[in-house]
Amino acid sequence: MPKVYWGEIKDPVHGYVYITEDEKTVIDTYPMQRLRRLRQLAGSEYVYPGANHTRFEHSLGVMYLAGQVLVNPNISRVISGEEIDMCRISALLHDCGHGPFSHVFEHLLLKDLNKTHEDITSWLIEKSELADKLSRMGYNPKEIGALAVGKLNKKNRAFLDQIISSAVDVDKQDFIVRDTYHTGAEYGFIDVYRLIHALDLLGENLAVELGALSALEAFVIARIESFKSIYFHRVGRAAQIMLAMAMDKADQELGLTTFKTPEEYLALDDYTIWGSLKKCKASNEIINDLENRRMLKCAYERTFYQKDDMITNLFGQESHRNQIRAEIAKEAGVGLDVVIIDVPTVPSVPYHHAVLLESTEIPVFTRNPAGEKKLQRLSESSKIFETLKGFMNILRVYTDSTNRYKVEEATSKVLGQIPTAGKISF
Repeated sequence: MPKVYWGEIKDPVHGYVYITEDEKTVIDTYPMQRLRRLRQLAGSEYVYPGANHTRFEHSLGVMYLAGQVLVNPNISRVISGEEIDMCRISALLHDCGHGPFSHVFEHLLLKDLNKTHEDITSWLIEKSELADKLSRMGYNPKEIGALAVGKLNKKNRAFLDQIISSAVDVDKQDFIVRDTYHTGAEYGFIDVYRLIHALDLLGENLAVELGALSALEAFVIARIESFKSIYFHRVGRAAQIMLAMAMDKADQELGLTTFKTPEEYLALDDYTIWGSLKKCKASNEIINDLENRRMLKCAYERTFYQKDDMITNLFGQESHRNQIRAEIAKEAGVGLDVVIIDVPTVPSVPYHHAVLLESTEIPVFTRNPAGEKKLQRLSESSKIFETLKGFMNILRVYTDSTNRYKVEEATSKVLGQIPTAGKISF
């Protein structure tokens, strides 16, 4: 059986979240407490004033939802109390490797170190104070570090990774519900508990019973609506781009990725880096603009639903984007630094790929009267999923307010060869 609970934390999204003594010990570590100083949606507060929630409460929510999956009778019958405890703590720690301004810092990690926040998460769990605390509780820090990012790869236990990292994982379930709650942009409602109760195992893999199709379709729609209205809102993205530019300009002076120890990395948070960027001569002008809400302006925007070599290159290759950017700047008669091409993966948002919906199917199944389960293709059962699944990308060109119209005209000329059929308005 799971360990005795220590007490409860009141969460605005899930209500009371009950925690064990071990979970309280982990929560009280510096790597977890630091998450109070990392906003979940850096930049979105310029659009939605309530979007000031942090990675800390999101992590509690992910732990809570992981616990709900683990007590689902379909799952609990094949899992031990020790595995339940391990999975909850791994879910709690799944975001501890995020850098300042969360996903905005990711581009520096990738550019300078070829690492992601998930790599840093595993490193911190294995090398920081967390390792000692976890070892004393009887856990293997290396296993916790792997499971926290969905890479435990334990034989016959794929579902443990999938609870934290999959097409319908508890991370996505929490951040969509939590982000829509705090922004007020509640365009898609998800019944996460219906989804969780519909989970079962096909072999060692998680799958959703087709009886919960409506909840699953709502989840898919909510992801799309959240992407358009929150994660890739043009003003929120402008703020993220400005933060990314500020960190790029200040990186040489501040050495933002020169950390060698967990403690050096953990000293980086939204507060410390904002202060450093404000003091740094290379970046203080951008921070001053952000503090006065002088934002970059969107001069051009298109959403694409069809694949095209030129479009694919724009979204996938920095060299090609830079070439187009130079053509736009030349056509507009402005400096190269005045033109910014933005696509969903530059810098990263809470999706790993430019394609909004994963090409892989969400595994679903039906159950016959005898209780036997049969795997189904979701796209065959859901016209909504079949319609929404596939290729989708948003392209924007930003510039400053002074050059907005010149850049708009120039971009239309340079990218004019993209067919109208390649876009759709929302």
